[in-house]
Amino acid sequence: MYSHRTGLTLGFHGCDQAVAEAVISGQASLHTSDNCYDWLGHGIYFWDYSPKRALDFATFLAANPRGKKTIKNPAVLGAVIDLGFCLDLLDFENLEIVSNGYDTLIQVCKTSQLEIPQNRNASGNSDLLLRDLDCAVIETLHKIRQDSHLKPFDSVRGVFFEGESLYPNSGFRKKDHIQICIRNPNCIKGFFWSQESNNKFGSVSVPEKR
Repeated sequence: MYSHRTGLTLGFHGCDQAVAEAVISGQASLHTSDNCYDWLGHGIYFWDYSPKRALDFATFLAANPRGKKTIKNPAVLGAVIDLGFCLDLLDFENLEIVSNGYDTLIQVCKTSQLEIPQNRNASGNSDLLLRDLDCAVIETLHKIRQDSHLKPFDSVRGVFFEGESLYPNSGFRKKDHIQICIRNPNCIKGFFWSQESNNKFGSVSVPEKR
């Protein structure tokens, strides 16, 4: 009942400057990521309200290229997004749905004598950056809904704890973030260049209610 998210949100996508220019000019579209280790399943990925984290990620990829897509000039592409019918993993009810998806995946793997995917550490990193299991679970959920002729999720949203502790005995980590995975491209209402705040002016204030 409450899975349809109202209002718009801002997402930021780290990429090469040439890609951002092509998308903003309408000459190209962002491609769906379909890696087996994608954290929230297959789709177009954005950092939720975090242009700085998007730039950090693009800068990392420029220094550590992988696959055919390389980044020469790190840039940040902003997007206005309507999450629509969202599998929001910050919602307690949806976590139960994901748990049921895991049970189904395990059953399918055992029946078909398939190896169960595992989340893995990337080289030189203790975080589970390669989320084969999580990706398989979420894709299983999407397949269940498709086979059952249920309304498909337009997007998936989740919080992730990543990096070193922010300070000793901290519950926060240096790269904690929220990611958005867009499955339905129609959720993206427009693109824009991310820009820095103009320090000559104050922040935009919301009028007080009377």
